Amino acid sequence: MLIAISATFTAEAIQPGLAFWMRELGLPAELRFAAYNQVFQELLDPAGLLARNTSGVNVVLVRFDDWPAGQAAEFVDAVRSAAVRMSVPLIVVLCPGAVQLDDVLDDAVRRGVAGLPSVYLLTAAEIAELYPVAEVHDPDGNELGRVPYTPLYFVALATALARKIHAIAAPPFKAIALDCDDTLWAGICGEDGPEGVVLDPPRRGLQEFMAERRRAGLLLALCSKNNPEDVAATFRAHPEMPLAPADFVARRINWDSKAGNLVSLAEELEIGLDTFILVDDNPKEVQEVQAGAPQVLALLLPARAAEIPAFLAHVWAFDRARLTEEDRRRGEMYAQRAERGRAARSSASLEDFLASLQLEVKIAPLEPAQVDRVAQLTARTNQMNATCIRRTAAEIQRLSEECLTVHVTDRFGSYGLTGAMLFRVAASALVVDTFLLSCRALGRGVEHRMVARLGEIALEHRLQTVEIPFVAAQRNRPALLFLESLGAVAIEGIFRFNAADAAAVQYRAPAMPTSGLPGPEPTPPAPPPARVAYARIAGDLRTPEQIFARLRATSRRRTSLCDIDAPRTALERDLVALWAELLNVEAVGIHENFFELGGHSLLAVQLLSRVRQIYAVDLSLEVVYSGEFMVAELAKAIELKEIEQAGGDYQELIEELEGLSDAEVRALLAEEQDAT
Repeated sequence: MLIAISATFTAEAIQPGLAFWMRELGLPAELRFAAYNQVFQELLDPAGLLARNTSGVNVVLVRFDDWPAGQAAEFVDAVRSAAVRMSVPLIVVLCPGAVQLDDVLDDAVRRGVAGLPSVYLLTAAEIAELYPVAEVHDPDGNELGRVPYTPLYFVALATALARKIHAIAAPPFKAIALDCDDTLWAGICGEDGPEGVVLDPPRRGLQEFMAERRRAGLLLALCSKNNPEDVAATFRAHPEMPLAPADFVARRINWDSKAGNLVSLAEELEIGLDTFILVDDNPKEVQEVQAGAPQVLALLLPARAAEIPAFLAHVWAFDRARLTEEDRRRGEMYAQRAERGRAARSSASLEDFLASLQLEVKIAPLEPAQVDRVAQLTARTNQMNATCIRRTAAEIQRLSEECLTVHVTDRFGSYGLTGAMLFRVAASALVVDTFLLSCRALGRGVEHRMVARLGEIALEHRLQTVEIPFVAAQRNRPALLFLESLGAVAIEGIFRFNAADAAAVQYRAPAMPTSGLPGPEPTPPAPPPARVAYARIAGDLRTPEQIFARLRATSRRRTSLCDIDAPRTALERDLVALWAELLNVEAVGIHENFFELGGHSLLAVQLLSRVRQIYAVDLSLEVVYSGEFMVAELAKAIELKEIEQAGGDYQELIEELEGLSDAEVRALLAEEQDAT
């Protein structure tokens, strides 16, 4: 993955934090920075760094203080123009300014980029809410080298950006299974009684958080060791709860193994076990799930209830880069699915059930507003997905292939945009790139109508065949069985259908399954994925201070303590400590070169900024580059500047000092101090 960054200020100080997070997330990434303050050029240049990025993410860091007033509108125009040409997502980060009204400008940019499927926005307010820093701005660093923020804020900025990249790149979780006692509420409903449990502030925060996740498209389920009657009575006794029974699409309230119950929930909801998150307060239950259903992300709540809201807010697994209309309606769709299930169980045959659905399938060209949803389908659809090619919204926008979307409705309601086909017209064949259908529409003949439509298009173009490739993946065996059921045989991974035969494909309902519910073929459980340490991040890396300390600990360089020149004065001792802190080394000798110790221009700017703040002396970068930059030389420069700033006729003394050795300068200063 390439992370290409362009900024209106010197942004390389973000590199250590961003590299740290890419390692934590297991995302091999290369970071490249465009030239200083070339944002407009990078957005508009078809041969620039951002335009050349084809396998990662582009980032633009904007501080409106760095531009004349009124350029926000021009910036929006440049982003809109660039979004059409870029083949990777673009993250626009609106960084805090020291002067201008950020909220007004942020709103203008937010409105301007709304609806651009490949553009993601991160504002200063969002960063401050998640990763607050007391001292954000560094006026001295900004003046010296256009490094406007403190090192701690650069860590916060890097963390928020890494979190956004993770939300874009990581496979999304789909469902949250919640325990009841001491999770949804404080107390044990079977012992304290339904009226005896308490909705304390931490659990109210948890329920409000989960209600918000439900609105963001995650399915909620109950998975708890209780008597069902006690849980139902507790909800009735506490109507003030943010969550109600209707918010849960499925339940496993019994005394069985939670691992087994989670497997059962995944089968009922027809989603992968590795898309489940369990939230529980009991360490033994969490360990049992980790052993019995390792595909599930099992989260143990903090022992101190007061920490629960902050912990949940920093579990990155809950993040969503963007919401689609289908996300917002997912709970409603699963309620309709339950109604279909009841109708299926009361039908005499599958054919009668399907006829009763009054199914309508609309296959139409892709519309701009649907790009995000199609990208989401390529990322989430596993079973009826012939090639399992994952695509971003930016890639779908730029593809030369034609794209058809599939919308399904029946008498119970809309399934939403459930399928997509990408294809191109070749010399004698209609060549399919992507053929996928969400599992909630399987078993109803929708996939047959999709093939028939491809056949019709092939005939319209006077083509002989329809070619649908199949690439075996972890869970897409149902796609293989479907293609084989149409009578074709794959040759070198490609199913070739005569165009007329494809256009004539029709669905014939098999016998009713014993469960009474049509659905995809069962697939074996996936092995546990290599997973991000979400719980450790939420517990130990949720504040900028924690992250900064971990970053320094993991990157500290060891130096030999032998044969280094020790400090001789109080000033040199202070400067040695300051250098060791900034360079992140164990020890510094007063005659060691700053750059040989790992220093660079950004650290030099930060160093001189700290010197200005601590000693009230204004040194220029010439001090850094005019000769050997070492602690002894810096101490001498500070002492000379202090004398100069003290006033009086010191010109001759300064000229004399410049020709003296360090020892002679210190002796002369001592004489001056004794005389006062």
